[in-house]
Amino acid sequence: MATLDYDEIKPRKYILVDGQPFEILESHVARTQKRKPQNQVKMRNLLNGKVIPGTFHASDTAEEADISKREALFLFANKGEYWFCDPNDRSKRFEISADIIGDGAKYLKENTLVDTKIFEYDDEEQVIGITLPIKMTFLVKEAPPVIKGNTASGGGKLVTLETGAQITTPFFIEAGDKIVVNTDTGEYFERSK
Repeated sequence: MATLDYDEIKPRKYILVDGQPFEILESHVARTQKRKPQNQVKMRNLLNGKVIPGTFHASDTAEEADISKREALFLFANKGEYWFCDPNDRSKRFEISADIIGDGAKYLKENTLVDTKIFEYDDEEQVIGITLPIKMTFLVKEAPPVIKGNTASGGGKLVTLETGAQITTPFFIEAGDKIVVNTDTGEYFERSK
């Protein structure tokens, strides 16, 4: 594992703090006239999801967390349980809890390939998160009808996707359409063919 200096602790880096893995969400190196520079960060604990602030001074270092990625195939969800398998061997099934999946659960469709984030410590592996494809295509299950005249004002309407997720789309989207959604932001991207 690499050691990071205080100014190398940046967003999308994984570090160990008191033996627990954290993902850096934001960082800002502040340099004041009389004080030494310091890096003020917001970081998320990858084991419990809590976001906390942190400060690293010029003399501080942090150990980079050993996080690896492995592809997994989403099989199904049942009563809050999310089941995945090895894409090459469907008999190797495992469960990932809803807490670990987080908001991404509303975009999971059967047979979707995801990347699992795995934290390795003391020769043990623990799944600490998943990464969905950035753009995914969904079928629109429910969409309110367009009322003549309301398209001039711009805006959009709330539609329900096949997974149950609700997103705002332009007024011309109707039930039965396929649309592409950005799973990072939860925003409509385009209509699919």
